[in-house]
Amino acid sequence: MSDVEELSQEAIDEFVVAAHGDFPKVQRMLNRDPRLLNENATWIETPLGAAAHTASREIAEYLLAAGAPLDICAAAMLGREEDVTAFLDAEPDLVHVTGAHFIPLLFHAAIGGNLRIVSLLVERGADVNAGEGMNSALHGAAGFGYVEIARYLLDQGADFSALDHEGRTPLDVAEATENDDIAAMLRDYTGMDE
Repeated sequence: MSDVEELSQEAIDEFVVAAHGDFPKVQRMLNRDPRLLNENATWIETPLGAAAHTASREIAEYLLAAGAPLDICAAAMLGREEDVTAFLDAEPDLVHVTGAHFIPLLFHAAIGGNLRIVSLLVERGADVNAGEGMNSALHGAAGFGYVEIARYLLDQGADFSALDHEGRTPLDVAEATENDDIAAMLRDYTGMDE
């Protein structure tokens, strides 16, 4: 019989929550128990998935360096264009994949800030309105302040009135995050005056 303590679901859940943006805690916990690296939280989310949908680049890179397997959502958020292209070349339907919390791949690309990856995904068939009612790519661009990506998504038919998981439009998100340039652009699209 082994003397190794069993890894608790509570510890796994705590680690995945930390992976949403608490880099020092992620480092401490993973140093203490490397088995946490690829485990799923109770709600079916990996540490890398948590880092990917919150644009926690430093955490994502740290987890990958520790041996977490790269997936297309993390690659898109991190701006790894060659990896995203290779994933899609090998399996074209991945363009429709969702990450943690059923957040679409295009959202991950939008919060990563790489317009080439966003346009690649759209060219390969990604729905610019995927994630409506949860987290659409336009909500991501609005929240993270990526003006060119927001403009591109709007030009591709993104719904500026779509609601996110909190019932907010992209304009609401841009205003809440003080991304004034995107808010002004969205006001133009919606026909609203300041």
